[in-house]
Amino acid sequence: MFDKVLIANRGEIALRIQRACRGLGIQAVVVHSEADRHAQYVQNADQALCIGPASPGQSYLNQAALLFAAKVSGAQAIHPGYGFLSENAGFAERIEAADLTFIGPSAECIRTMGDKVAAKRAMREAGVPCVPGPDSVMPTDDASILAIAREIGYPVIVKAAGGGGGRGMRVVKEESELLDAIALTREEARLAFGNPELYIEKFLGHPRHVEIQVLCDAHGHAIWLGCRDCSLQRRHQKVLEEAPAPGIDPELIAKVGERCAQACRQIGYRGVGTFEFLYEDGEFFFIEMNTRLQVEHPVTEMTTGIDIVQQQLRMARGDVLELRQQDVQLNGHSLECRINAEDPITFMPTPGLIQRWEVPGGFGVRVDSHVTTGYRVPPYYDSMVAKVITHGATRDEAMARMRLALSELVVEGISTNIPLHRDILEDPAFCAGGVDIHHLERWLQQRSPT
Repeated sequence: MFDKVLIANRGEIALRIQRACRGLGIQAVVVHSEADRHAQYVQNADQALCIGPASPGQSYLNQAALLFAAKVSGAQAIHPGYGFLSENAGFAERIEAADLTFIGPSAECIRTMGDKVAAKRAMREAGVPCVPGPDSVMPTDDASILAIAREIGYPVIVKAAGGGGGRGMRVVKEESELLDAIALTREEARLAFGNPELYIEKFLGHPRHVEIQVLCDAHGHAIWLGCRDCSLQRRHQKVLEEAPAPGIDPELIAKVGERCAQACRQIGYRGVGTFEFLYEDGEFFFIEMNTRLQVEHPVTEMTTGIDIVQQQLRMARGDVLELRQQDVQLNGHSLECRINAEDPITFMPTPGLIQRWEVPGGFGVRVDSHVTTGYRVPPYYDSMVAKVITHGATRDEAMARMRLALSELVVEGISTNIPLHRDILEDPAFCAGGVDIHHLERWLQQRSPT
């Protein structure tokens, strides 16, 4: 049990966790860098502690500073949010060693699911469908590598076992390119992740990115909370998400969702997590599991009526999950637009002073943001400044509300990607539903000035 939580993060997710804590009567300790000192959520916190300079390595990634902040504040638990240290098994171990509660799964689960090869093996054992390819790291001899690729069939994709965020992967269309691609990817993986091990699997040409959210307690109960479509991506970074994924047979989703819940029971998973799949030609293929809260969790909250962050806090506290699968009712449709401080054409970050900030409202509209008029967007962190979320009885209604919400959202002083989102919502292919993960980049190329 705990009654005070340290939030080891910043921005909108720190505010989201702060609100969830207050809703449960839990005190929230906000840590901040010098760059975030004047943010309103920091000023309004139950307790706020500066943990270092603006640089993430000296503040939000400084494990010793975070643990010391927990000690001096009297916090008994640490919530990592997303990004930063949220999937760092070593940090989870240090928290537990300090007799504090890590609000997330065990270090063992983080480590297993963070290794893409080990994750694939665990999922195959649980009956979760996986992308064709061996669930082992790539052998070292060229002949064996070539034989594996021939068996899978080209095109293939070479991936870093410890990778993520769209880095450490390379598509290979024919055998003559394979060995050179492996050498490049291995070095990239070594530099980026400190782990040069690779694996190889079938490259799917036109898949969608579909996720299934799970919620698990420490007593063997696990449920899944519907699915999300996150196919609108640029350089492997999500831009707009929705729930549920349009045009997929609900019975198929239910079948895969139950296998995900069963996998969680088998590996002893606790907390919230997300199974990420590629979906193509009526089939799901597991690619990875995120062992943390995700940016896009609000669309699932809007369609299930379940506060995922509060449930996460309850599970970490040791509560028995009161919800059962039959209690999860999916209602309507939800969209989320990530609003970034960036140029809508070049995508260059645009830090600076926000001189005017007016957010939309009305029925079925939600805005998650830490920003206020007079807030200075720092240049040191991710450029996301808000998430605009809408809900409707149908997808068309949710989109209509999003168009209205984006027309009401006013940001002056910096450029944002609001115009990009407005244009996406007029794209006939997106409006029809079911675009693949390459659609946005193709669309951006077509609309770019020559």
